[in-house]
Amino acid sequence: MGKIVFGDNLPVLQGLPDASVDLIYVDPPFNTGKRQERERIKTVHDEINGDRTGFAGRRYQTIRLGKSGYDDAFDDYMEFLAPRFEEAHRVLADTGSFFLHIDYREVHYCKVLLDQIFGRDSFMNEIIWAYDYGARSKKKWSAKHDSILWYAKDPADYTFNFDEMDRIPYMAPGLVGKEKAARGKTPTDVWWHTIVSPNGKEKTGYATQKPLGVLERLVKVHSRPGDLLLDFFAGSGTLGEAAAKHGRDYILIDNNPEAIQVMIRRLAPSNPELIGCDALLETP
Repeated sequence: MGKIVFGDNLPVLQGLPDASVDLIYVDPPFNTGKRQERERIKTVHDEINGDRTGFAGRRYQTIRLGKSGYDDAFDDYMEFLAPRFEEAHRVLADTGSFFLHIDYREVHYCKVLLDQIFGRDSFMNEIIWAYDYGARSKKKWSAKHDSILWYAKDPADYTFNFDEMDRIPYMAPGLVGKEKAARGKTPTDVWWHTIVSPNGKEKTGYATQKPLGVLERLVKVHSRPGDLLLDFFAGSGTLGEAAAKHGRDYILIDNNPEAIQVMIRRLAPSNPELIGCDALLETP
């Protein structure tokens, strides 16, 4: 069973019972000081007016459908996050895990805050999601990774399904033998995974959509079928899709109408309950 909740995540979190959620993943605004936007386009075959070339030299015209996004700037970012992370700790089950997806600008401050809330012993890993796409800086090393901080509610007792890990290829298969090379290896704390392709089937048009493959790995390893998963900065709803795909329940919270509309369309196959969404439902 899934739920999509439209509203301020803090009062929604405050209304959830203690220790009721088995896994929490959040991908909050990164406090970049900029507006995060993604332009939505579609292409149609047009040999006369086409502005781009596709397979076999066929010409296509780009039609711009509009932009989606949000302002990503806070006067005091930690003051904004702290009460939400405190509620996350309260609602997390005793064997549950909390994952914060953040970038290099704020990860150090967020870790200090989470150490205070969860306890330093509850910090398990900093997972590096590395990708290789986009512009390159000529003035510094180009930033091509995000951090995912993992905290266990109880560092001595938490869900970790090692056998559910997907296997990845060896970088030098000739050094490990045919059997190991065919089986692949388990991932480390550095995850190489492409971003969501602007032209791929997975895209929703939401500005900061994260890849389904990254969330599926977290869901399979750190929860069990029937568990309840929570994302209170839900955005495009990737956690919800990963949860539904693998037999987990989910609660997704966001106060951005565009995000809610994306999630309603994306998660329709799992028939989620819509809470506070009546005014946002699209008419046929």
